Amino acid sequence: MEIIVKRSADIMNVKIDDNGAKEIASRSRGTPRIANRLLKRVRDYATVLGNGDIDASIAKIALNKLEIDELGLDDIDRRILETIILKYAGGPVGIETLSSTIGEEVETLEDVYEPYLMQIGFLARTPRGRTATILAYEHLGIEKNN
Repeated sequence: MEIIVKRSADIMNVKIDDNGAKEIASRSRGTPRIANRLLKRVRDYATVLGNGDIDASIAKIALNKLEIDELGLDDIDRRILETIILKYAGGPVGIETLSSTIGEEVETLEDVYEPYLMQIGFLARTPRGRTATILAYEHLGIEKNN
């Protein structure tokens, strides 16, 4: 992913050091499209906050302001997990109910958010609905009540 970020930065005529590329790549969910989107946003911050060059510190500042955490989770990812944990006691909760509660389309949840949350072990699909795993509780700093 770092190579993709560096190549895209080159195409955009943006100077980026190895640590800046690594920071963006690490939060991009392993997806080139997301890496390129984050690079553009970080470039904008680098232009406003600095001289336009991207290093690790400017990348961290920008990504933190965008509320993209170290695992690449954004606000909607956290809303999904927090909704399952806090409103539905960790699940199971049906996808339609979850969709209505957080205000996102079912297809968006299934196609965009669920695959990554399942890949990193934060979400499980069961026949009865979606459940949050202990890893999700730990990441969000929420204590699991048995």
